[in-house]
Amino acid sequence: MDDCCSAGGESRAPDRLADGRYDAVFDERFAQRIARQYSKRGLTPSERHIVDYLADEVGIVGARVLEIGGGVGELQLALLERGAANTVNLELSAAYEATAERLAAEAGVGDRVTRTVGLDLAERPTAVDEADIVVLHRVVCCYPDADRLLSAAADRARRALVFSHPPRNLVSRAGAVSVNLMMWLVGRSYRGFIHSPDAMVDVLAGHGLQARYRHRDRGWCIVGTQR
Repeated sequence: MDDCCSAGGESRAPDRLADGRYDAVFDERFAQRIARQYSKRGLTPSERHIVDYLADEVGIVGARVLEIGGGVGELQLALLERGAANTVNLELSAAYEATAERLAAEAGVGDRVTRTVGLDLAERPTAVDEADIVVLHRVVCCYPDADRLLSAAADRARRALVFSHPPRNLVSRAGAVSVNLMMWLVGRSYRGFIHSPDAMVDVLAGHGLQARYRHRDRGWCIVGTQR
């Protein structure tokens, strides 16, 4: 993620290095695997639900979209295809950039995508411009302070914010413990988190965003909020 984001299809130089916690896990091999899956199968079911909700119930034609942790940018490509004006992606891992830029170029939307690396929005919430819509898919479970991240994201959202999180149950908690133990054993600092769904929704409500949409599939719970 970067110091300053503006629409216009550019990748601005980061003001600090990408976070090594995420580079070690979400590396170039991971990015290429996600891109291959997207090229073969398109969006995942949860991604399709997010796009349909935003297009059908919020309205994305002409919208500026900010995605936090968008990876290779497949959600942004779909939103641009459905009518969004431009997108900004904030990323803490630098490993996605080459693959994401290739996908955007292949889709013919490279000039409508801005990608930034090295800015933690929770730490610098005013360093990026507001957007009509903010998206956090598969992100809050990777961040230790979900309340702080969602607060910062909410303050950037003019109209709507949608996020996904794992279900909070014994299975997901056991899975997080297993992953974190493995990370510790191999000497990596990355950790996964299973935050309280109700607490996260309450944070957004405190910033004027009310939950209007909920969906759960096999792996992810999606919450759509609007002002």
